[in-house]
Amino acid sequence: MNSKKKSFFEGVYEVVKKIPYGKVTTYGLIANYLGAFKSARMVGYALNSSHKYLDIPAHRVVNRNGLLTGRHHFSGSLLMQELLENEGAIVIENKIENFHDMLWDPSSKIK
Repeated sequence: MNSKKKSFFEGVYEVVKKIPYGKVTTYGLIANYLGAFKSARMVGYALNSSHKYLDIPAHRVVNRNGLLTGRHHFSGSLLMQELLENEGAIVIENKIENFHDMLWDPSSKIK
């Protein structure tokens, strides 16, 4: 791989860093933005590896239905939920109830 070309994981981290406070996006929307349609699972793998970086707000990435599918990768059983609730999410049974109000699509927001 060309050393000047950034890795897929680095691209994921760049997008996730741009998710505004109080907003969430999905694994699939990030994959689509990066030109990797159907690579939502790879976005999840990247986020699972992001815990060594303090500036990656991985809690703001959920599945396409607003489910906190990545919650088990956070220390403490409710940390992801608590972080989202601190930003205005209403979470019931591991699902963001106000998901559509909080949804941020990087394709329409990042130039």
